Amino acid sequence: MRCALIVLFLSFLLVSCEERLRPSFVNVQHEIPSQESWRSRVIFSDSSQVKAILWAGHIAVYATGHFTQLDDSVHVDFYNTLGEHTSTLTARRGRVDDATNNFEAHENVVVVSDSGTTLRTERLYWTNADRTIHTDAFVDITSPTEHISGTGMVSDEALKNYKIFKVSGKSVAKDL
Repeated sequence: MRCALIVLFLSFLLVSCEERLRPSFVNVQHEIPSQESWRSRVIFSDSSQVKAILWAGHIAVYATGHFTQLDDSVHVDFYNTLGEHTSTLTARRGRVDDATNNFEAHENVVVVSDSGTTLRTERLYWTNADRTIHTDAFVDITSPTEHISGTGMVSDEALKNYKIFKVSGKSVAKDL
């Protein structure tokens, strides 16, 4: 009888421990990249004409979502239709729409044109079809002749022709 009680007690302990030792299941619903690369360079071209060269510390391609996620620092060199370098963009992270090749940059975005104009913002978008950059975020632009800030802007990728939508502060012409 005593032996039966011990067996019953041990069985109870094993059954109660089994529930505690069973690992929990977490249903993760996010997509896994189909391709990944580190410290990589991507060249955007059309008819052998280089439009941009992108470098990122980490690139993750999501084939079913049709986008590429860029992080661990992003660097993009832009080129005009003659193949000449026009500007450089740096950001903390970015994303490319694989269907359109449109690009967005986020966190500490800085664009420096070869003509000496610098744009700073937290979010910026490049449209591949018309090669323009735009944002609805706060921007700060410094050129050799002025310093201007505001919210929202559109420009060519060389920062030669830009328009700020809601100017805040003042435009100050610098001495040449």
